[in-house]
Amino acid sequence: MEKCIRTAIMTDTNSGISVSEGKANGIFVLPMPIIVEGTCYTEGVDITNSELYAALEEGKAVYTSQPAPGEVTELWDRILADHAEEVVYIPMSSSLSSSCDTAKKLALEYGGKVHVVDNRRISVTQRTSVYDALHLSRQGIDGVSIKALLEKSAFDASIYICVDTLKFLKKSGRVTAAAASLATALNLHPILNIRGGKLDAQCVVRGDKRVQKTLINLMKVDLEERFRFIYHGEVVLYTAGTFLKEEQAQEWNARVQKAFPNYQVTYSELSCSIACHVGYNTKAIAMAIKNR
Repeated sequence: MEKCIRTAIMTDTNSGISVSEGKANGIFVLPMPIIVEGTCYTEGVDITNSELYAALEEGKAVYTSQPAPGEVTELWDRILADHAEEVVYIPMSSSLSSSCDTAKKLALEYGGKVHVVDNRRISVTQRTSVYDALHLSRQGIDGVSIKALLEKSAFDASIYICVDTLKFLKKSGRVTAAAASLATALNLHPILNIRGGKLDAQCVVRGDKRVQKTLINLMKVDLEERFRFIYHGEVVLYTAGTFLKEEQAQEWNARVQKAFPNYQVTYSELSCSIACHVGYNTKAIAMAIKNR
């Protein structure tokens, strides 16, 4: 069969790109496994965000794992057989999951036809990388060059995220039970930052209004200091979250849009695989420089 394209772009649903969205835009998407009470579901196929939030509210045991190696290679094989000469695969950061390193090892068996990108991204910043890669591939840029460009720009992005409760991070072992209980009692909300693939504590804030103000101010500092020489048209600005009510997401996006009138702010729901760890009613703000 004659290949349709030279370089195919592939990612996973950690990026927030669903299988259906990927199909509509020429991106191959590997859905992440979500385990609820011991039953394995496939993100976006047989479990939705709202169904996951309901399970979390009910206190069910929820967690995620990396895709099985066979699922990864099966999709690579199909792409190479039917669609493209090579694959650029953009999984979530190796600093946050072992799936990237697993994919790198699997790619060694493909004779240079599969290029696994580790540009230290996750969620909406990973999403930007995927669409950057798609644009580059359509310009005729080969897989080796796309991988190099994306990894070179790994730090041209940042995410600030605030969880509504620490109980889900407590379940995953990322905070102690005592710390989670104290934070809940004092109405404290930790704000975390993800930059270069590392998840770090930024600050602790009391009350939702102060949380929103702090998230916006942190992003202003990044845009006005870290990226002060970057034209705003080269920046993608996002809001994100795991809101139980759609109007909460709309209100959060509208507030950020008002704070950044020179940017087009887009809301993106965090993937199920991320929601498993941060829980519902989490809110985030993120930016990335377009690599196009």
